[in-house]
Amino acid sequence: MPQLLDKLPDPLVTWLRTRFGKHLSRFAGVALVSLVTTQVVLSLAYLAVGTGGLATSLGWASGALVSYVLSRRAWERKGRPALLKETLPFWIISGVTAVVLISVGHFAGVYAKSHHLPKIEATAVVAGAVLLANVLTFISRFLIFHYILFADRGAAQGPVPAESISPVPATIRTGDQEENAPPG
Repeated sequence: MPQLLDKLPDPLVTWLRTRFGKHLSRFAGVALVSLVTTQVVLSLAYLAVGTGGLATSLGWASGALVSYVLSRRAWERKGRPALLKETLPFWIISGVTAVVLISVGHFAGVYAKSHHLPKIEATAVVAGAVLLANVLTFISRFLIFHYILFADRGAAQGPVPAESISPVPATIRTGDQEENAPPG
């Protein structure tokens, strides 16, 4: 990763080193692994059973399990998870996501069947629709996980410092001098 950071513009590197940037990049990695798991299982299940809803259910369940395990690591959670503060809310959020994805998968499957698409093309339609729905739910899930579910409870509560979300370091004026604030 250090070699990759050396090739990026300094403001982006500074932003990626903030708490928000670290969590977003980690969650994106988690989401990518989860998405690949979902898509592979969904595609194989659709080829085997031929129904968008069931195939999406199986794909979602496998991807959600991967996401849960890896999300805890992305937010540096260790030890036994708190059932009411972490595990249950995660699965409630995942359940809402499941309703969206399974609905999309079902309707995509109905579309594919009503248009008499060959099995491979129908699989691509269902998998593509679920992929798009997954991308659209990604940002809302990240924001809920970052600011609510896996929020740093030990940090002082109050306004978020501007430099923690801005890619440009804040400038501090002290007397007649200006100096750059240290990043996040």
